[in-house]
Amino acid sequence: MRITKKISALLLGVAAWNVVTYAVFIRNLAKTEGRPTGFYVAHTVLIVVNLVIAGVLGTIGWKALRAERNNHEQRDQVGVGTSSTTN
Repeated sequence: MRITKKISALLLGVAAWNVVTYAVFIRNLAKTEGRPTGFYVAHTVLIVVNLVIAGVLGTIGWKALRAERNNHEQRDQVGVGTSSTTN
């Protein structure tokens, strides 16, 4: 399956959004006091899972973007130095 530049950018955007929103969530969670231990465990699991998802999406998006860029460069190099002239 070929991932286009737009989809790669979307994946990178979603990954960045997850990191930013969960960074705020971590900061807010650290400020809370007096909650049961289960509250902190559950929210910590949510944070870890979503940051792993962000990492996976970011990796896929970055690799797809690089592959698209490499394919574009290869297509440009194929045309370089090959001139077809008809007599």
